[in-house]
Amino acid sequence: MAWPEDSSNNVSDPVPPSTTAPTQNRSRSSPPHKATAKPSYGRRVRYCVLEFDDLLDSSSVDARSWDQIARIIQQNYALFAGFVVLHGTDSLAYTSSALSFMLQNLAKPVILTGAQAPMMMLQSDAHDNLLGSLVIAGHFAIPEVCLYFNFKLLRGNRATKVATDDFDGFASPNMLPLATVGSSRTHVRWNLVLRRKTAELRNGEEEKLEVQSELDTAPVACLRVFPGMTAQMVDLFLHTEGLRGLILETFGSGNTPGGPDSPFTRVLADAVSRGIVIVNVSQCLSGSVSSIYAPAMTLQRAGVTFGQDMTTEAALTKLAYLLAQPGAEVEGVAEKMSVDIKGELTERTGTFFEHP
Repeated sequence: MAWPEDSSNNVSDPVPPSTTAPTQNRSRSSPPHKATAKPSYGRRVRYCVLEFDDLLDSSSVDARSWDQIARIIQQNYALFAGFVVLHGTDSLAYTSSALSFMLQNLAKPVILTGAQAPMMMLQSDAHDNLLGSLVIAGHFAIPEVCLYFNFKLLRGNRATKVATDDFDGFASPNMLPLATVGSSRTHVRWNLVLRRKTAELRNGEEEKLEVQSELDTAPVACLRVFPGMTAQMVDLFLHTEGLRGLILETFGSGNTPGGPDSPFTRVLADAVSRGIVIVNVSQCLSGSVSSIYAPAMTLQRAGVTFGQDMTTEAALTKLAYLLAQPGAEVEGVAEKMSVDIKGELTERTGTFFEHP
């Protein structure tokens, strides 16, 4: 939780989670008024630390964890100019994607970061990632949920983990970084930064931060297509009790086995008719699904929604978010999965080709 050295904000202890938070995840605040060294901008960043008593391995993070992080930000929102969340790398892109949808009317930077090597190791990326996140959160008005790693600031719902131990562990394959940090300056691509339009504000003022707290990943799932996958396998998966949405990771630009009348296609069409939202995203890191080839067109005709160039992390958390909306209807959810709502995808209006 950070603010610039000359900020007019009243300095106060951060507010811990409410007593309704799970006891094992309750947090404590350390003494306030810590500060970074002066960067090239001439202003230090003052910050407070809020630490959970029992740290959670990121492979065990779930929707309850996302809700708790979002609530802490909401409870401390008026006290700070920006927020930095330290998080394990395994599910970091899922958390940054989820928070991007959960935090409504966000007007301050929320930056998630972590490290590939522990901070106590001599060769660790933790120091650079932490300090870089603090400097950006304290100096730049980037009102988005972001992921900072290896001197790059990525949009949170565009990021994905691409390496298990390399310091350049995260990438944004379908969008340039929002900012890059050099030895003497930070270059921000302001044309990419999401900003709310004046017409969307009430009396020219920002609306109060709100949190979508009902997000739950239990009714959604991911299924990766592979050579030899049978319709029976998919059918069993799609009959999982309580399943309401599926992210289907397909070959190339959105292709699956079989044709218009194949068992595979019929199984998917049957699931759609039963009210399950199926979203087509590519297994490839870069590029978008499209109806260039017949198999993808067949899926579209079967009622499968195109997820454009979303990452799997963004698609899963967005689907969970939309299904959790009060009064959510299947048709409306399916339609919104192809529409950009938080900068998570590039909308396509038709078939296109690009030269290499």
